[in-house]
Amino acid sequence: MTRIRLCAAMLCFEAILLGLSTPVMIAVENIDKSLALSVGLGLMVACLLVAGMLRRPGGLWLGHGLQVAAVALGLLTPAMYFVGGLFAGLWLGAFFLGGAIDADKARWAAEADDGSVG
Repeated sequence: MTRIRLCAAMLCFEAILLGLSTPVMIAVENIDKSLALSVGLGLMVACLLVAGMLRRPGGLWLGHGLQVAAVALGLLTPAMYFVGGLFAGLWLGAFFLGGAIDADKARWAAEADDGSVG
């Protein structure tokens, strides 16, 4: 459960970043408005939808895919290689650290159950 919460938080923060990348694509990189809006805001909405789907089978895999898409946004806005990579690192940290915390919680619960039986 901790993994899901941490990953959902990362996706929500990433949604903000992707939404803010849209005006950068339009004003700084001179990307066509329709392309910038569809890609930037589309990825933003996808992050929010996947954050709500993380408990379902395949939800975490969709989150991994969004990290690839955020880094690939660097093809339109080169700064996104760095920023997308940073968020991909935060995502992986949340994924692995959250999994370790969940495993520790399960181990502690099992030890507490074994201690109370004997």
